[in-house]
Amino acid sequence: MDASRHIENLIYTYAERIDAGNLAGVAELFRQGEILAPAHGSHLRGYDDILALYQGACRLYDDTGTPKTKHLTTNVIIEVDGEQAEARSYYTVIQATDELPLQPIISGRYEDSFVCRDGKWCFAIRQMFVDHIGDCSAHLLDGTDNL
Repeated sequence: MDASRHIENLIYTYAERIDAGNLAGVAELFRQGEILAPAHGSHLRGYDDILALYQGACRLYDDTGTPKTKHLTTNVIIEVDGEQAEARSYYTVIQATDELPLQPIISGRYEDSFVCRDGKWCFAIRQMFVDHIGDCSAHLLDGTDNL
């Protein structure tokens, strides 16, 4: 598999893990990386900080153990330069719960940096930008707005 495909799989793995409620798996993707949300001044680095953010911000439902979301990642553009790469993509998060009919709740962009360490591609930096926001009350825990 070529570098671009490995990187694309990492981008989709993030969505798969968060939608499965696998917050430890999300944090593992950034064990040596960072997540930045410039609009909120949020800058987190490493497994422990990122896991704490997601555990404190993401509502998981008892009946499924998931946030009842689907993170749709599209328009993925990847540029590889040796052992480093950059990617840009769009995301749209849809959600449905017993109380919330199916609807998009947030959309925006990711700007990602990757590095190849010991032959394996990994996230270096993910910047999250929100372009449109709807009703995130069933997704984010009270008082959180920085995911």
